[in-house]
Parts: sequence; C-alpha cells; structure tokens
Amino acid sequence: MPSAKARRPGLLVPALLTVLGTIVLCGLGVWQLERMQEKHAYIERLEAQAAGAPAPMPPSADWAKLDPVKLDLTHVVARGSYIDDHVAGVRTTIASGPPGTRQLSGFGRWIFQGFRLEDGGVILVNRGFVPEGKLGQIKPASGPGTVTGFLRAPEARNSFTPEDLPAIREFYTRDPAAIAASLKLPPAPFYLEAAREGDGLTPPAGVDVRELIGRIPDNHLQYALTWFGLALTLIGVFAAFVWQSRKPAPAV
Repeated sequence: MPSAKARRPGLLVPALLTVLGTIVLCGLGVWQLERMQEKHAYIERLEAQAAGAPAPMPPSADWAKLDPVKLDLTHVVARGSYIDDHVAGVRTTIASGPPGTRQLSGFGRWIFQGFRLEDGGVILVNRGFVPEGKLGQIKPASGPGTVTGFLRAPEARNSFTPEDLPAIREFYTRDPAAIAASLKLPPAPFYLEAAREGDGLTPPAGVDVRELIGRIPDNHLQYALTWFGLALTLIGVFAAFVWQSRKPAPAV
C-alpha cells in the first residue's frame, strides 16, 4: 500500500503555473497603470487645447500636412458661409446629465452641414444635437456666419457600428470624409464641432466641451486593481493547495 507521502500531489507544476499566471496578471496590471498615465496626459492635453482662446482656422492649403489627432479639441473660430443645399445626420444617444443640469438628451442625431471658409476651403460643421422628435423642425442654416467651436478628428468605427446609409445622408460615426461625400462636398481631414450657445435646450444644441471631456472613460485604475487582485487570489489558491496537500493523511 503506498505511503501518505507518496500520495501527496507534486507541487512543481502548480508552482510553475502559479508563477507564470502571477507574472501575466501583474503585467496586465502594470500595463493598465501605464495606460492610465497616458490617458491622463491625453485628457490634460485636450483640456489645455479646449481652454485656449479661439484661434483662426488653419489655412485650408495646409490641411493635408496636419495631424487631426493632435488638433483634436483645438479651440478655433471659423468665418465663412453655410452651404445650404443639404444636411446629414449622425445617429447618437445623449445620456441625461447629473441632477440640476439642463441639456437635451435621448435618441437623436448630430446635424452636419457644409461651411465654406473665407479662404475657399470647405469644412463640415456639427451644428449640434437634435432629439429624434424635433428633426422635422431643423432646416439647413444659410448665409454668412461665424462658428466658434472645436476641431475634431474623425470618429473610429468598431465591430458593433451599423453600416452608414449615405444615400439618405444617415450615418453612425462622425466621419467627415464619408459625410462630405454624401453631401457632394470636398473632404477635410477633420470637422468643426460647434460650441454650445444659450441654455443648451434649443436644438441643434452644440457641445459643452467640459462635459465632453468629462465623459471620456478613465477606468484604468479600476482595471489595474482587478488584475492585481486576481494575482493575489491566484497566490492564495496556490497557498491553500500547498497547505491542503501537506496536511497529514487520515489514518486508515
């Protein structure tokens, strides 16, 4: 009959797996901390760019050389005239704000329209959010105007984004090139997000940039703590396994 010692499970393989798993989990935690620092630097850059005094629009002749990502949320003022043939809509959902805030929310669309700058360049202006039930009240803007707002890089698609419907000028991402093509306008590498004016309850309601930045997800510390917690749990499971395997076998 084999001895109790012989029946004890070996620890080499579980120990190696525990060490490997702990290294992987801690590595993921450290990676999330690094991502947190990058996200904070990104948010701080956006806040600085958005808080600056509005600068003139970059000359359209220079657009091809500019990086839209680095210009994201740069505060600008554009002077020119609206191209009033058509508008395009980007479907979206705006969550209700915290108690005490006054803003339009629910299902609706961002309203995009072409704007011809004084230097001849054409850029799309996101005039703001319109709830679904009020879309029929919105007509294309017309005539000369001045738009104060923020340059925005194109919005990326993901695997869950529905297909756009350019034939009826209906989109699911703020992609200035695709929207411009549906409006038969020349593409620009970015678009202009009109700043919110007034009480924010009159559609189309422009963007409140502080609210926009505040909605940027920043959950990396939570994720890091989760990975580190899993690493500790794995170590605890291994310790319990060792303790259990080293308990004297009951007498037979």
